[in-house]
Amino acid sequence: MTEGVEIHQARTNRADAATTSVTRSRTSSLEAVETDPGSEEPDRQEEESSSFPEVQHHSTGGAEDSGGGSVAPDGGWGWVVVAATVLVLAMTLAFPSCIGIFYTDLQNDFQASNTETSWVPAIMIAVLHAGGPICSVLVECLGCRTTIIIGGILSGLGMAASSFAQTLVELYITAGIITGMGFSLSFQPSITMVGHYFVRRRAFANALSSTGTALGLSTLPLLANYLLSSFGWRGSFLVLGGVLLNCCVCGAVMRPLGAKPKMEARTRQTNNRQLKTNCLSISQEREGLKGRLRATLSTVMSFLRRHMAFDLLCSNPYFCAYALGMSWMMLGFMVPLVYLVPYATAYGIEQDRAALLMAILGLINITVRPVTALVFGLPRFRGSHNFAYLFATAVLINGLSNCICGMVTSFPGLLAYVLVFGFSMSVIGSLLFTVLMDTVEMSRFPSALGLISIMESIMLLLGPPLAGILVDSTRQYAYVFFACSINGSTAGLFIMLSFYWLDRQKDREVRPRENRGRLKHTLTGTDPLRLTCICQTRWRHVISVSLSHTHTLTHSFECPLCFQIVSELVWRSLGKSLTR
Repeated sequence: MTEGVEIHQARTNRADAATTSVTRSRTSSLEAVETDPGSEEPDRQEEESSSFPEVQHHSTGGAEDSGGGSVAPDGGWGWVVVAATVLVLAMTLAFPSCIGIFYTDLQNDFQASNTETSWVPAIMIAVLHAGGPICSVLVECLGCRTTIIIGGILSGLGMAASSFAQTLVELYITAGIITGMGFSLSFQPSITMVGHYFVRRRAFANALSSTGTALGLSTLPLLANYLLSSFGWRGSFLVLGGVLLNCCVCGAVMRPLGAKPKMEARTRQTNNRQLKTNCLSISQEREGLKGRLRATLSTVMSFLRRHMAFDLLCSNPYFCAYALGMSWMMLGFMVPLVYLVPYATAYGIEQDRAALLMAILGLINITVRPVTALVFGLPRFRGSHNFAYLFATAVLINGLSNCICGMVTSFPGLLAYVLVFGFSMSVIGSLLFTVLMDTVEMSRFPSALGLISIMESIMLLLGPPLAGILVDSTRQYAYVFFACSINGSTAGLFIMLSFYWLDRQKDREVRPRENRGRLKHTLTGTDPLRLTCICQTRWRHVISVSLSHTHTLTHSFECPLCFQIVSELVWRSLGKSLTR
């Protein structure tokens, strides 16, 4: 027993000695880092490789994420995040399509016109997309998980409060603004989390998560129709408010990828230095009115650059073309979902069968989107803006399909329209965020998404009311679908032609850059021609040609002046050889 105690004490002493030596070595290494700035980078790499074993445990061939500095697992818990994103998108992006089920009841209950009633889904969709900057600020301050939970609470309370609305104005506020803002705070951070968890499989993950919209389109209209027949539109809104609270559960499982401690410390130090500098400059500038205006203007510009990405509209032409095309497409993209059920019921189709059309549209999306996710994940589709061309083609087909709906009035004809519209809509939903991620850096994706959301929200706010004005003036729903057809087809052509023109311009700029300074001529001589930089050597001693045999001169010049002078010398040599 005594020997065991002695052995234990000896082991303890050895452990203490080892700990002391390790501590001393770490202290000496830290002192060396402070004295030697060049040794900072290896230590930082060792610390980064040894930190966060949990994330590295799930990493299977992942890549370095550009946004947060942590490794993207490309699997593991990321699939749980994808599943949660599917449910969030089902309860947010697909929810405005349910308003078409209640459209006639709201119009009859409030004695309102088509234009006045259409403002309810229009405001909801517009706020859903316009909340991007606010969502970006909350994500930066609170994180994606907390922001999604807040969005779920807002959307649930907004729909529950809508059941007590007595006027359309109250419905605009509760169902439109409050619920729409909750949707915005829920779906945008979910998409961002998928982008952080996946890099190599990002196209597949985005396409898989986009099936949530299809899931909502196939289930929510049937649920809304059942609730409407059982409880009326007020009771239905109250129950749907409880359903939307499940966004909080989905947000709770979205575990954030942790940032590295040393990077966080450096970020804090940098922020503190910038804060001190800004405070000093602001205190100096606040002496007059000009200083205050400059400080306010600089603050606003920094905020817009961080959360709105206005600079990308000028610096990134691909993003500019995509943003403009997307905004124009959204003017009529959601209108068929709002007016399909009223259009069918206006021509004698029963309410249940009209709601079934929306459910079939959702089932098509559920079936097609996973298939497109697998197909678009193949290596043959990976290339320079291949996804953008596929996306533009889908938008073009989606726009042209609206002509079918305007020309048919029977259930089989509308079913054919739903098949074509649903297939193209599935491709659009699968590639919507993938094209944006390929266009901008992942670190700028939240701000770019916020800017596009603002631009889209303006069009989404105008689309349903303009369609309502068209219906009130013509008393026919067919003209609405014809207008949507023109809108969608022109948007698809614009995106396709813009990316094609930009790719051609890029190729024209890259080819001269690759071939710049490459000189290839046929000369007569005995030995290969050796050239040096004329900027450093006298040009008359550079070329010495004996004209007897033929060889090819290939040389690369970094200096444009050298290239010009040598070109003249070569042509002079050719002229002399021809005269001889």
